[in-house]
Amino acid sequence: MDFQPLTPELVAAFEQIVGEAYVITAQRIEAEAYADYGRDHTEDLHFAPDVVLRPANAEQISKIVRLCHEHYVPITARGAGTGLSGGALPVHHGVVLLTDRLNRIIEIDERNLQVTVEPGVVNQALQDAVRERGLFYPPDPASKGSCFLGGNLSQSSGGPKAVKYGVTKDYVLNMQVVLPTGDIIWTGANTLKNATGYNLTQLMVGSEGTLGIITCVVFRLIPYPQQSILMLVPFRREEQAAEAVSETFRAGIVPSGMEFMEREAIEWSARYLNIDIKLPADIRAHLLIELDGQDLDQLYKEAEQVYAVLEKYDVGDILLADTAAQKDELWKIRRNIGNAVRYNSVYKEEDTVVPRAELPTLLKGVKEIGQRYGFKSVCYGHAGDGNLHVNIIRGDFDDDMWNVGLRKPITEIFELCVKLGGTISGEHGIGLVQKQYIGIALPEANLALMRGIKKVFDPHGIMNPGKIF
Repeated sequence: MDFQPLTPELVAAFEQIVGEAYVITAQRIEAEAYADYGRDHTEDLHFAPDVVLRPANAEQISKIVRLCHEHYVPITARGAGTGLSGGALPVHHGVVLLTDRLNRIIEIDERNLQVTVEPGVVNQALQDAVRERGLFYPPDPASKGSCFLGGNLSQSSGGPKAVKYGVTKDYVLNMQVVLPTGDIIWTGANTLKNATGYNLTQLMVGSEGTLGIITCVVFRLIPYPQQSILMLVPFRREEQAAEAVSETFRAGIVPSGMEFMEREAIEWSARYLNIDIKLPADIRAHLLIELDGQDLDQLYKEAEQVYAVLEKYDVGDILLADTAAQKDELWKIRRNIGNAVRYNSVYKEEDTVVPRAELPTLLKGVKEIGQRYGFKSVCYGHAGDGNLHVNIIRGDFDDDMWNVGLRKPITEIFELCVKLGGTISGEHGIGLVQKQYIGIALPEANLALMRGIKKVFDPHGIMNPGKIF
């Protein structure tokens, strides 16, 4: 697609739509602040936008998108910029459209257990608001304190609670979307059942901003679980930690969280947070296991079943978190592993996922590939889902090895995932950095259908171009 350059006349038109104060250019703010709009949490990549717009509502977004469509100007929607696949990077420059002003929780419907919300609301803010009503919105990415719901929708984000409660797509009932032509539609209905035509709602979820811009969403909610038990289980062998995951489910237990952390992951995070934690020298990995529900006595019975499963393995002293503060500290360590790795080094994070029983084979394969190609990896993730985040540390790799040489071992990791019945991304999306590998997971017939859908929605190819395909 031949995109057209942004003209002064278009910038003036944008100012008429959103107001001059909400049109940001490189000439109007400090260089470093403007550069931030071309970055996210993916490695050290940067692509500068031509202009940044901060609309206030769907109507303004519709007018902006219609102009971009008519003038062949690329447009990239951006939330909090916490993505890990380069999904919000304006690789063809053009317009970056921020959703931070669309930040209202419009209605919490307690009668129907639903909430209507805009995409610029922070995940944690929604969770806190509905919890005050005794309700629960479970999807909880590690960045829940900063990430926007719009970004969660674009990737169908998960998080630790996904193992029991599902991911973002499992809670979406209906969405308002601005199409690439500027038209505004609702994709479904505010009902638990809907067999009326194609499921446009689920098509939009996970489409990474390539089919339209979400401006409002209706989520379903569930009652908030009032009780929880959290245990930190140390293992002397990494593969046994992975094996214990499937064994726990086979014993009839469904944890609300089951997170894998190898030794360096937990050490780096604790150091990053200035938390004093001393791990015995022989401990190689941990499982963080949470049980939740309404009946504490029942949870203790389930905990006893977990202990019975763990007796089969070579584990150290199990820590049972006694207080809310202790639970919060353990979860804080887990949720900050990504930040800690980023603080230590530039890295590539591969969002691998396999059936949970294959997790030991995947973990062993990743380490073997790392040994053969000479890279260090720090692994952690949502073990209950079979979702392993493989962080390849740059260390002293030169540019050629980092940008080109690692393609072969990453290809081998993804080929192993597919061989084991998994795929190349569980919750981070394909975006920019994984698109060169998508053919490992999807045959050409699938990709042709997806390209065709993209063409129907976005005939001029302006919506987040350069992503997925």
